[in-house]
Amino acid sequence: MYTMEDLKTNRDAQITVASILFFVLAFPIYFSIAAGNADTDFAGAAGDYQVSGELTYVVLDSGSESIADGDTWSMTYNTDAVNDADELNIVGVRISMSYGEDETGGEGPLCPGGSAAADTITGTASHLTFNASADGQNNGGSGAHDASAVWYNESMLGANVSGLSLNEIKAQLDSMGAGLGDHTVSIAVDAQAGNEPLPQCSRSDGGETVDYTVELIVLEYTIEAAQSSSSEE
Repeated sequence: MYTMEDLKTNRDAQITVASILFFVLAFPIYFSIAAGNADTDFAGAAGDYQVSGELTYVVLDSGSESIADGDTWSMTYNTDAVNDADELNIVGVRISMSYGEDETGGEGPLCPGGSAAADTITGTASHLTFNASADGQNNGGSGAHDASAVWYNESMLGANVSGLSLNEIKAQLDSMGAGLGDHTVSIAVDAQAGNEPLPQCSRSDGGETVDYTVELIVLEYTIEAAQSSSSEE
């Protein structure tokens, strides 16, 4: 055991203590780096994985809009209005629509047997370069449909994935913040009037009233190695 006086005057003692301190500090750092490299190698290695996930929805807005024939209603929403949006894996935006029939026509005994025509309602959802549109019809009565723009690989959920690394799979499931910002939705109406059996009767359809809900699509996922219970979220 060296004394303080030895450390001050004895060169051999100084070298010995310095060596001990070096190894005491260096070994934990080395093993930490080695463990980190092992995790990186695992994440970058292609293999067989089981992917599972759950979608949840965050409502941005809902309401009812009267849209004239040939017109388009549009609205933009920003994720700044959502609490802790930067902590969510936002992978899509969806607009859900339902609608009836606003068509009017002749009534009474002089105008029997008329029928309404189907109207086409088109919903569009978009974010950055991602967009999707979908049509629905009321078929003379009522109807409902939705349109979703997504930016993740839907086919991976509930599937066994082979030949890709953990990082490559995550890149197709995690938006990495790309879901933040503006999301735009629109609804367009193409109304058609039906027919009446007699020339003195007529029908008209000036548009439709559409109920809508706008939602962000959020994905929580798990990737498990096919032959182990280890997982990564």
